[in-house]
Amino acid sequence: MDDDFTPLEQDAWGGLLGMHGRMMRWIDTDLQDHARITHVEFEALLRLSWAEGQRLRIQDLAAQSVITRSGMSRMVERLERAGLVTREEASEDRRGAYAVLTEAGRQRLRAALRSHVAFVRQQFLTAFSNAELAQMGEFWRRVEAHQADAARGEVDLGE
Repeated sequence: MDDDFTPLEQDAWGGLLGMHGRMMRWIDTDLQDHARITHVEFEALLRLSWAEGQRLRIQDLAAQSVITRSGMSRMVERLERAGLVTREEASEDRRGAYAVLTEAGRQRLRAALRSHVAFVRQQFLTAFSNAELAQMGEFWRRVEAHQADAARGEVDLGE
């Protein structure tokens, strides 16, 4: 097995890393300017708004995010102090907790979404056709499925 990326792999992987870094900085700045929240706070509010009952276990919220479980727990505490979420004990096991979106959280999210959607469309989505966006969505689902298979030991990672 070769220890370096091929030129094709460099273009694909290097492009993803570079674009991800730039987009995260641009998005964070835009959200701070327009909604007074960070990108990870916005993402947590967004994921809660998508969840059934607008609530998720904090560990599940962390699993869907770029931050750790303890980092998510601290962020939920900040969002709770700001009145954007509440924390509820998980009655099914008493060890975990749920983050629940509040009305103030829904309002902050709605305000943030207006500028965020326009920003993402302008900076990213309009660079692609609908067919390319559909293909990109399929790429991300394929990577996610591959990672899930690897986590279950169903993929040979070449080690």
